[in-house]
Formats: sequence, C-alpha cells, structure tokens
Amino acid sequence: MAAAEKAQRYEAFVSDVLQRDLRRVQEQRDAVFRAAAQVLQLRSALTRLQDAAAPLRTQVDLGCNFFVSAEPGPPACLFVALGFGFFAELTLPEALRHLERRTPPLPQAQRFPDCDGAKIRAHIRLVAYGTLQGLQDPPVTSDLWPQAPAPGHLERVCKPGVKGF
Repeated sequence: MAAAEKAQRYEAFVSDVLQRDLRRVQEQRDAVFRAAAQVLQLRSALTRLQDAAAPLRTQVDLGCNFFVSAEPGPPACLFVALGFGFFAELTLPEALRHLERRTPPLPQAQRFPDCDGAKIRAHIRLVAYGTLQGLQDPPVTSDLWPQAPAPGHLERVCKPGVKGF
C-alpha cells in the first residue's frame, strides 16, 4: 500500500507541478519566437519598400468588404513602435538600423526557455524512471551502473556563451 501511495504522490507532483511549469516555459518560448518572427517580417517589408522601383500599390477596406485601390507616394518617414506605447518617426534606413540593433538579443533570449524546458523534461523523466525503478526493482549497487551527471551539469551547459546545447 505504501508503494502505491508513493507512486500516486509522484504522479500528482509530475502532473500538478512539473507539467504546469513546462507549459509556462513553452508559452514563454513561443512568445520569444513570435517576437522574432515579427521583427523578421518587419525587416523584410522595410527592405522591400526601400528597394522598390515601382510605386507601392495597396488596397484599403472602406467597410463592408468594399476595397479601393490606392498608390501612396514613396514613404519619407515611418512610425516605429519602440515599446511601452512610445513611437519614433524614422526614415527607412534609420528604421532598418533600429531593427538590426534590436535583433541580436533574440537568439540569446531563445536559448533560456529551451534550457529551462530541457531541465523540466529531465526532471519529469527522472521522476518517472525513479518511480518505476523504485517500485519494481530493488536498488542496484553495482559498479556497472552508470553514474548520475555531476550536480550543476545543465546549469553549465545553459549559461550564455557556452556552446553545445
């Protein structure tokens, strides 16, 4: 009876705590990827505007799905959202430079949710494997049994500037 209770406690821990944390980390990772996709989409639109030889053609919805064709003049300035409700009026080259400065932190921001997710998935596997091993087999005390990784192994791998994850 004690083994069944213990297994239920471990299963509850995995489902209540670890799975919730994994979902939260995956949502953070998705938000970072959405931000990166928006920056790349904006950069490609700005380069197309800058390199366009022909005038820009667009359609404007007047309401009730009634569209009108429009040809605006060449854009002299753009309003770029800086964040927290602030906008800056920039020319096309200035807006491209702003995006280039904003882009480098994104790969580093993408790495940390992946590392956290890997840690949580490892904890889930460890709990599942430990529960199965502990409930089915007696503890193994052999020299052939593989050693556990050193404490802090994942922290060393997931630090910025360290390659290999």
